[in-house]
Amino acid sequence: MASRPSRSAPRSRFARWLPHPLLTLALVLLWMLLLNDFSVGGLLLGLVLGIVIARLTSQFWPERPPIRSYRKALVYLGLVIWDVVVANLHVSRLILFRRTTQLDVRWVVLPLELRSPEAITVLAGTITMTPGTVSCDLSADGRSLLVHCLDAPDAEDAVRQMKDRYEARLKEIFP
Repeated sequence: MASRPSRSAPRSRFARWLPHPLLTLALVLLWMLLLNDFSVGGLLLGLVLGIVIARLTSQFWPERPPIRSYRKALVYLGLVIWDVVVANLHVSRLILFRRTTQLDVRWVVLPLELRSPEAITVLAGTITMTPGTVSCDLSADGRSLLVHCLDAPDAEDAVRQMKDRYEARLKEIFP
């Protein structure tokens, strides 16, 4: 019966070069999207950046973030992309056709049920990437997030939408 390698066993050559393959892939894809043009040189530079950044930051990632369902994570990614597109159109309409004095600009406090640092980071990033909202501060105890809303006539409704649309889904993805 073969024994399992101990935790102190040296990592494989693959694990040393690509300690976080999904992070490397995400960085390469993000790089290609930022270039907005496909070229072999751009792809190679993206690969180099993805490998170097993943290796340099691997000491800060002692374990990979636990994810319950990759399928739900992909669905969440699709939802965020959709929301970013829709919010861009909404903010464009606000900027073009509303006076500044007509906007209901406000700060809202989003109470968090999430406890995983990765889930809270994804939530804060999602809120910030969606035009019209910016996550600005996490409370010292990690139980609430301060969010600036460009146009939120009802603060409670804005909080409910963020909790229902994003936090509830992230609770299904992260433990």
